[in-house]
Amino acid sequence: MSIFNKSYLIQILTELGRRLAEPDVQLQELAATEQHLNPWFTPQNVQQAINATALSLNEIQLGQWLSAYTLTEHEPKKVGLILAGNLPLVGFHDVLCVLVSGNIAQIKASSQDARLIKYVLQVLTSIEPAFKERYQFVERLAGFDAIIATGSNNTSRYFEYYFSKVPHIIRKNRNSVALLTGQESKEQLYNLGKDIFDYYGLGCRNVSKMLVPQGYDFVPFFEAIEPHYTIAQHHKYHNNYDYNKAIYLVNRDKHFDNGFLLLKEDSRLASPLAVIFYEEYTDLTAAQQTLTELKDQIQCIVSAAPIQTGNQVVNFGQSQQPALWDYADGIDTLQFLLNL
Repeated sequence: MSIFNKSYLIQILTELGRRLAEPDVQLQELAATEQHLNPWFTPQNVQQAINATALSLNEIQLGQWLSAYTLTEHEPKKVGLILAGNLPLVGFHDVLCVLVSGNIAQIKASSQDARLIKYVLQVLTSIEPAFKERYQFVERLAGFDAIIATGSNNTSRYFEYYFSKVPHIIRKNRNSVALLTGQESKEQLYNLGKDIFDYYGLGCRNVSKMLVPQGYDFVPFFEAIEPHYTIAQHHKYHNNYDYNKAIYLVNRDKHFDNGFLLLKEDSRLASPLAVIFYEEYTDLTAAQQTLTELKDQIQCIVSAAPIQTGNQVVNFGQSQQPALWDYADGIDTLQFLLNL
């Protein structure tokens, strides 16, 4: 059956999700050994990323995602993908969108995260061999019809110049924000810890900044996130914590410290690793105005408050569980690819 048949496509991807949820020996070995190539990719973090991918590839989510699009057979375009490598499998969604759109993915994987994506695609082609001709891993992009590139604010300027003559999506640095009202429960604050500490805070969906009401008491927050203290057992995370703490002490910068996380009042959005910036607001209207002004720098907002800023708002503990339709930077990647 054609891979352009939506129900068949859902069947294939659901089977892929099932196999990832029940890892074979090869995948178990990958999860256990990725940390030797990238110390941030601990077995727990790799397994979390695999589980998140597996959970999203189910019949209901896939059906809801693809129901918004018309898939038709066409001459495939070659789409160059420059993938990030900050989190395990972070670039898989872009690859998936290219394959679902009926195009060919020319993949320049990050050296930090290549083996996992290659494995997942091998499993996919074992389910439906037709996908084998729909992707290739390359060291240098060439002959592409479109580009999706993820990088920093610095590399994005290079990407914009170099790929200006073809349709493209260029992603820059983004961070996520938590908006607190002071009415959060201990469970909500504990879950906020997940939004901060999952993947050691290395993702664009990790909270790096908190907006809090004037006079906010941080004691309940610190008490609620105490169970996350094991993050400090990772040597690279702990080195970042020690380094930033030393700087604040030497400079006599006012900050809060619970032994594994530093809080510092700062208007900036992107905080160093092991640090969360915070900013006080007078009322929710003012907080919403601040978030609206930062809209193009924000990936998502974690809050239970009734706000509308143009960014995705998620509940506490949900920032690292995007659905298939929660596109990076709010740009509909699949529609972009279908329009080529």
